[in-house]
Amino acid sequence: MPVADTSQLISGVAERYASSLFELASEQGAVEAVTADLDRFQAMLDESDDLKRFVASPVFSAEEQLKAIAVIGEKAGFGALFASFLKVVAGNRRLFALPGMMKSFRRIAARQRGEISAEVTSAHALTPAQENELRAALKSVTGKDVAVVVTVDPSILGGLIVKVGSRQIDTSLRTKLSTLKLALKEVG
Repeated sequence: MPVADTSQLISGVAERYASSLFELASEQGAVEAVTADLDRFQAMLDESDDLKRFVASPVFSAEEQLKAIAVIGEKAGFGALFASFLKVVAGNRRLFALPGMMKSFRRIAARQRGEISAEVTSAHALTPAQENELRAALKSVTGKDVAVVVTVDPSILGGLIVKVGSRQIDTSLRTKLSTLKLALKEVG
C-alpha cells in the first residue's frame, strides 16, 4: 500500500475513534476530563521513547498491548472513560493510530467550543506564559480563540512549527539550517 494511502487509512481510523470518544464524553459531560487525560497521555508519550515505540510497534499482540495499556492507565490515574477507550484501542490493535486519535479529538472539541486548533511543535516544553503568549498572537492573526496543542520534538533544535488549518509557519532552527545549507551549495 502506498504511503499516502496508509496515512489516509490511519487518519480515517483516528477520526472515527475520536468522534466516538467525543460523543461518549459529551453524553457523560466529561469532555474536559477526557481532554485533561489526553494531555497527560500526550505528555507521557513526549517524555518516553519506550512508550512511543510501544504505541507504534506492530510486534506486540493485542493481549500484550491491552495488559500494558491497562497498567499504564491505572498508574496514571486516568478517568474511567479514557481508560476504557485506551483498552478498546489496544484490544482492536489500533494503538499505532492513537496520536492521530488524540489530535482529532482535540480538533473536534475545539470546533464544538467555537475555537480553532493549532498544532505547535517545539524543541522543548513551553511554559504556561509562553503558551498564553502564543495563543494571544494566534488569536490576533485568526480572529478566533485558539486551542493550542504542543508536541515536543527536540530534532527541530529550536524555534516553532505552527499549523493552523491548512497554514503552516515553520521557524524551526532545523529548517533554517537546511535552507542555509542549500544556499551554500548553490554558491559553492
